[in-house]
Amino acid sequence: MKNGIDRLLSDPSLRRDLAGKRVALLAHPASVTEDLTHSLDALASLDDINVTAAFGPQHGMRGDKQDNMMETEDFTDPVHQIPVFSLYGEVRRPTGQMMGTFDTILIDMQDVGCRIYTFITTLLYMLEAAAEHGKSVWVLDRPNPAGRPVEGMTLRSGWESFVGAGPMPMRHGLTLGEMGNWFIGHFGLDLDYRIIEMEGWDPESAPGYGWPQDRIWINPSPNAPNVTMARAYAGTVMLEGATLSEGRGTTRPLELFAAPDVDARAVIAEMQALAPQWLTGTILRECWIEPTFHKHQGKLCHAVQIHCEGPHYDHGAFKPWRIQALAFKAIRRLYPDYPLWRGKDFKYEYTNDVLAIDVINGSDALRLWVDDTNATPDDLDAITLPDEQEWLTERERYLIY
Repeated sequence: MKNGIDRLLSDPSLRRDLAGKRVALLAHPASVTEDLTHSLDALASLDDINVTAAFGPQHGMRGDKQDNMMETEDFTDPVHQIPVFSLYGEVRRPTGQMMGTFDTILIDMQDVGCRIYTFITTLLYMLEAAAEHGKSVWVLDRPNPAGRPVEGMTLRSGWESFVGAGPMPMRHGLTLGEMGNWFIGHFGLDLDYRIIEMEGWDPESAPGYGWPQDRIWINPSPNAPNVTMARAYAGTVMLEGATLSEGRGTTRPLELFAAPDVDARAVIAEMQALAPQWLTGTILRECWIEPTFHKHQGKLCHAVQIHCEGPHYDHGAFKPWRIQALAFKAIRRLYPDYPLWRGKDFKYEYTNDVLAIDVINGSDALRLWVDDTNATPDDLDAITLPDEQEWLTERERYLIY
């Protein structure tokens, strides 16, 4: 199996149209070749490519920013002496000055297959800027480690944000290259767009289901440490809008939820009683954590870890978004007055006067379902299943693998 970057490096014919062009790279720490050379170093070593600039998304080209809403500054690469522009600092959309530093930009970012993971929004912003400024965009494609399954409600009109680039469900099942095609089609963009496709990627192959087992995992962001996080993330990311810990400050971030004043064993039992059909394909395990930073820092918390690996894992049945929604529902039933949601004073990803949980979900529908004592799992399915089916139909024409 070859990623787009490795095919571009090994086949000079794929690089022919870059001759004489100023080339930029949008990348992060996981943008590496098969032998773990960073893509910027690999491209700069070629005689037939003139690399003139680089760009970093959220968490930075170096991946050094631990949390959300920690901005990165522009800098000059000390090895290649080119500007490295931050698209998560003073700006999130590339400026005209930045766009003037290249003719073609290569985008080589490992994504995790979830709408809220901001790399796809950065892709959209770059596509829009390239259409405006007459630039070319090439995506050097990589696997979607969460595979092809689709889950979650579609983002509603008016709820667009940096964590909600367009009307898609939480777990979209596309690669970054395929997502670029969808953005161009959906938003009617006019630009030179190309995908250097992967070779030999099989998203249905067990046990990786999207992530080849012989590939080394490198964190695309600080709290994305493994494939199991990528699988669970479409659900556990909602914890960023809740007062529960998502495991930041532990060794298993975004694979669990926890709080010092919640009985994890009781929560699991309530989840199993409410909607056992949503828990197939995984095992929930109670454990204890003490976060070293972030929510509930230094406090002993009772936790539920979502295990999505091993012999009990069923990739097709696993429903991370519903599992986390069910966890919220179980806590609300067990502790009716529990302060579950972070308030409007928490300005999530540059939004104002709106609850983070609603920004994350692309509407208030999930939160209202959780807080409605009469709402059932079937009620949430009634809203969500049509959205999922519509997306499955829509994305079909954009699949290239």
